[in-house]
Amino acid sequence: MGKLVLIAPVFLLALVGVTSAAYCHGKPEPRTVGNNNPIQADPPKFVRSVTNGKLYTVGEGDETIQVVHLWGTPTEMGQAQGELMKERAKNMIDRMWEYMESQVTDAINGTLPDFFQKWFLDDVANVGLEVALDLEVLATEKYSGAYFLEEIKGMADAAGIDFKKVLRIHMIGELTKGSCSMFGAWGEALFPHGTMLPATELLQMRALDWITEGPLQDFPQVTVYHPDGEGNGHAFANVGWTGWIGSITGMSEKKMAISEIGVSFPDDSFGAESRFGVPFTYLLRDILQFDNTLDDSINRIANSARTCDLIFGVGDGKLNAFRGVQYSASVANFFDDQNLKPTADWHPLIKDVVYFGMDWLCPGYSEVLAKQLHTLYGNLTAEAAIRAVMPYVQTGSLHIAVYDLTNDLMFVANARGTGETGPDNAYDRPFVRLDMKSLFAEQRPS
Repeated sequence: MGKLVLIAPVFLLALVGVTSAAYCHGKPEPRTVGNNNPIQADPPKFVRSVTNGKLYTVGEGDETIQVVHLWGTPTEMGQAQGELMKERAKNMIDRMWEYMESQVTDAINGTLPDFFQKWFLDDVANVGLEVALDLEVLATEKYSGAYFLEEIKGMADAAGIDFKKVLRIHMIGELTKGSCSMFGAWGEALFPHGTMLPATELLQMRALDWITEGPLQDFPQVTVYHPDGEGNGHAFANVGWTGWIGSITGMSEKKMAISEIGVSFPDDSFGAESRFGVPFTYLLRDILQFDNTLDDSINRIANSARTCDLIFGVGDGKLNAFRGVQYSASVANFFDDQNLKPTADWHPLIKDVVYFGMDWLCPGYSEVLAKQLHTLYGNLTAEAAIRAVMPYVQTGSLHIAVYDLTNDLMFVANARGTGETGPDNAYDRPFVRLDMKSLFAEQRPS
């Protein structure tokens, strides 16, 4: 993901270079074959409905994804998910809690290095897992919108899940480390001629590299929110898992989309991290739910109480504009294709492209990502990225979303679940195409 621990105007940009820092040393294995699986494009299939909610599935066989539509106030939307997905949500939350317990034990015993933040493990050692997570909830509570608590409470009550357990699990983004990749591409980088669709004018990718031995890949879900009432935002889609309401991947009816990378290898330009601020999965959801333009998101990020070291990406298909964001408690710096950082020969500028491979200082992956983007330059499409970008970079182990923000399309792949067949990693598996314009126009159950 980035860290599972998971934009003020450009004139606020502080120049960032590569200073003394550690580098990640991984790189993808050489490959000559990409992802040649057919892209599944059948429309969603209706399963059932409840008051304020509908359940569909999309994709076939092992690529099936739950598509959950929710309407109403935060409480009503939480209740609808709890009613629709009761057993599945309870199973996911319980298994995720068990997984976290085992991971913390392994980390404290020294058999799982560099997964959790050190300060969190110190808290666990001193007061235990539940109290350590409750401390994190308290540290972020005053910066978090009340609607998150209301939705979690509504879902927990309807599904018969412990509210505190759900809340604690939603802190995991602030506590762990991971890797991911992203790009935003427009203009000359893209294939210029449409066929049955208008030519894509903004293409965005988000690859989530995180745990694939845990439970998450067994519960893929796209949750489509249709909020009610003034001030509650607009329709958006959250790509994640059953019972998960924070955002790490998604797009909105305003043709906005998010990408995110955790930073385990920063340089000095990131400054200090903080425990006190908005959980980044909540901030990214606020971008999807409330922001109408890229400038809205720039201002939100720049003016928020930020926490851990991350890289964000925000795309606006109305403006055909994408910005990368260096994000920490200390800085919020915004990048286009002309001022992209870090500055290094392994991270060359590419006209009309912003990209980051697996971390901030990660030459091995960034070089391959740059090479594939150069190879496809002028012919880049969603399908080309699926075939020959992510599988060659070998990024997107848990899930991947490719957003065609011009045509309101999203392409999603997930890691192999328990009992499923085929390759392990999302980047090698079949993608499912979602018509987001149709999903956002779904009618409320009568």
